Amino acid sequence: MDSFDSLNCRRSLQVDGTTYHYFSLPEAAQHLGDIARLPFSLKILLENLLRFEDNATVSAYDIKAMIDWLKERRSEHEIQFRPARVLMQDFTGVPAVVDLAAMRAAMAAAGGDPQQINPLSPVDLVIDHSVMVDAYASPAAFAQNVAIEMQRNGERYAFLRWGQNAFANFRVVPPGTGICHQVNLEYLARSVWTKDEDGVSWAFPDTLVGTDSHTTMINGLGVLGWGVGGIEAEAAMLGQPVSMLIPEVIGFKLSGKLKEGITATDLVLTVTQMLRKKGVVGKFVEFYGDGLADLPLADRATIANMAPEYGATCGFFPVDAITLDYLRLSGRPESSVRLVESYCKTQGMWREPGAEPLFSDSLELDMGSVEASLAGPRRPQDRVPLPRVSQAFDELLGLQLKAAESGQAGSPRVSHDGYDYNLQDGAVVIAAITSCTNTSNPSVMMAAGLLAKKAVERGLGRKPWVKSSLAPGSKVVSEYLAAAGLTPYLNQLGFDLVGYGCTTCIGNSGPLLEPIEQAIQQADLTVASVLSGNRNFEGRVHPLVKANWLASPPLVVAYALAGSVRGDLSREPLGTGKDGQAVYLKDIWPSQAEITAAIAKVDSAMFHREYAEVFAGDAQWQAIAVPQAATYQWQADSTYIQHPPFFAGIAGDPPPIGDIHNARILALLGDSVTTDHISPAGNIKQDSPAGRYLSEHGVAPADFNSYGSRRGNHEVMMRGTFANIRIRNEMLGGEEGGNTLHIPSGDKLAIYDAAMRYQAAGVPLVIFAGQEYGTGSSRDWAAKGTNLLGVKAVIAESFERIHRSNLVGMGVLPLQFVDGQSRKSLGLGGQEQIDIVGLQGGALRPQMKLTLDVVRGPGQREKIEVLCRIDTQNEVEYFKAGGILHHVLRQMLAS
Repeated sequence: MDSFDSLNCRRSLQVDGTTYHYFSLPEAAQHLGDIARLPFSLKILLENLLRFEDNATVSAYDIKAMIDWLKERRSEHEIQFRPARVLMQDFTGVPAVVDLAAMRAAMAAAGGDPQQINPLSPVDLVIDHSVMVDAYASPAAFAQNVAIEMQRNGERYAFLRWGQNAFANFRVVPPGTGICHQVNLEYLARSVWTKDEDGVSWAFPDTLVGTDSHTTMINGLGVLGWGVGGIEAEAAMLGQPVSMLIPEVIGFKLSGKLKEGITATDLVLTVTQMLRKKGVVGKFVEFYGDGLADLPLADRATIANMAPEYGATCGFFPVDAITLDYLRLSGRPESSVRLVESYCKTQGMWREPGAEPLFSDSLELDMGSVEASLAGPRRPQDRVPLPRVSQAFDELLGLQLKAAESGQAGSPRVSHDGYDYNLQDGAVVIAAITSCTNTSNPSVMMAAGLLAKKAVERGLGRKPWVKSSLAPGSKVVSEYLAAAGLTPYLNQLGFDLVGYGCTTCIGNSGPLLEPIEQAIQQADLTVASVLSGNRNFEGRVHPLVKANWLASPPLVVAYALAGSVRGDLSREPLGTGKDGQAVYLKDIWPSQAEITAAIAKVDSAMFHREYAEVFAGDAQWQAIAVPQAATYQWQADSTYIQHPPFFAGIAGDPPPIGDIHNARILALLGDSVTTDHISPAGNIKQDSPAGRYLSEHGVAPADFNSYGSRRGNHEVMMRGTFANIRIRNEMLGGEEGGNTLHIPSGDKLAIYDAAMRYQAAGVPLVIFAGQEYGTGSSRDWAAKGTNLLGVKAVIAESFERIHRSNLVGMGVLPLQFVDGQSRKSLGLGGQEQIDIVGLQGGALRPQMKLTLDVVRGPGQREKIEVLCRIDTQNEVEYFKAGGILHHVLRQMLAS
């Protein structure tokens, strides 16, 4: 390690005969002062600074700032963090590899060596976001869905195979293996990372950034990592540090135990609601307290997974004996487990009973107070106790009045496959056991299987309008459900295996039966999904399903039996058993003793078997033809992979930063606009700009696939920006859909079409929004698409962390209202012109104040101050270069 080591804290330790060198925190403390009560997560950041001290990007002053944090327990000091590795999934990974390929092409065009463009840190890409639930409730569903996936995504997969061969330090986990976060938890992560350099073995904390917001799941294993945009992850791959302010750390104390019948999902929904209410955006959350002693690793991972939903950068659990038990169970080598224990105890990174670090603020939960819950119908933080789900559904959507007025007119008759029934508001049309959040947890998965077993034995069945699916996050889940004898019962209720991937949680729920879709559209029904995922934003799960509920896997099965969210499952029957008697949820809910007995079937041999050939793939994957070349050969007729325009003209100097004048408003948006709203991942409508583009290029609507799968083609993605069917533009009175008014013509157009008309006329654009702009997934295309539409600035009341960073990384200016100002206080209608003043002449600096000048007409101006949310000096340099990757590429060209 090339480090200044100004504190002389390099030391070594021996484990199983191997000598590991490391940077000692106790030795550093001899010079810095007592760090015993520094939060564990910040100890990891401190070690990172010690290891990378170079007197340029990391100085002794930065190291001291970590200790100074203890005085106020907050800091405005900027540090540079270098993660050990990078994790990707394919929806975000494909555009990242496209960018790397484009950087190689730009380097070659400028006369440089394209093979300079290479990941410097290990990168693992797991293909998990592409499988759709086309086939279901059939023993053949898995094979059919995999075959369709390979046929749909052949171009993308061939491109990733090229990348795997062309780039160093880049591995691909093939489709049909599992979800990236579960594969990371069960196999990739180590808790303590090692590296051999110049004949010396180094040990240091396992850290990472990932191109998916739920990268935080690995915090449950004592690994510090979080989601960043693909743009930021690419920069980290290429050796750029992650620039960040030393965060506030919110302590979350856990005490007590969960009551009988309460699941880890109920716990995480409670924690999510509490932390979202507390306000932890941009902060670390660290869990502590003696309740951790009884909290299984899988439960910790479930809580950590949901950090994006409670808004935190990460939700960290320190290493302890439970961590070691899981490492052993999941098949990690014993020598690796012993290294984790020795290193963490030596470094003061081991959680001891009664430990209470010093935090910026804290809150506490007695786990014995947690009750059975769902979250929804639109946001993961909106927890609703099980008995109130029906009431919450009716209150929110006004369906009681609607039902009273319309009677049966709103319940169309549906016939298919020998079934004949009325489909009603509140019908559960999708019940999906899905997502890394819960399928990583044996307790809730075994509970789902046991509930299915009891339901089948009582004679209950799934309602015919419910599309049911089981998509585990790894093959290990299938092994232990089979070992516990529960698979046949899940299959009998229609929860057959459909794939190993994100499926419904990412919007890949696939189509409903055509008669059901027709009935929903004809009667404008408000139907529901129940899924064991982490996201339930509008338009995400399925375009026709307006109410989406997050629930534990056993409750997903229960709602498939009930068929509606308009009943109270806590006291109303699920159905009638084969003996003619009513069957209630309490009759078939498994006891904790039954769940514990089932979990005992999980053993380390399962992990060894399933991960033995994790990078090999099946015969279809291995048969993909792979071009052998340092630069990618772009195909002009491809509708999946296209050469993006981001690096055109990179050999010249970047244009100087200047004020923005006479900008038009492309959209006026409200609160909690998600990255799904900005850049949807799911269905492509035939009459949308993206649908028209694909049709013009000979793609049949049945083969449109999804926006997520098309992220390697900027032509599709820029047309899909702001194209979510549930986005509401206040310029059009808040009507749903990705349209706007073109000014001054007054024409109502798709946002893409309006943006292209403005672009042709040389008119810059801005977006206005409310609070929490860009919440949700770490979706770089939400920033890339915004850039390609010609948007120069986004002015919002507040930003989610990742999207703000992504905007800067794509050269789009994020501005924040101050002093209670908003689009509403300005009375904006969309007709105005906007000037942004204060950037001229190289004046840009972090978090400076700028002037927003609203021009309503001749002599009608209103000026207010706004805060520039370019937060660090590194971000200033990125923005001046046109973006973070532009900055990296210009540096490489200069060298």
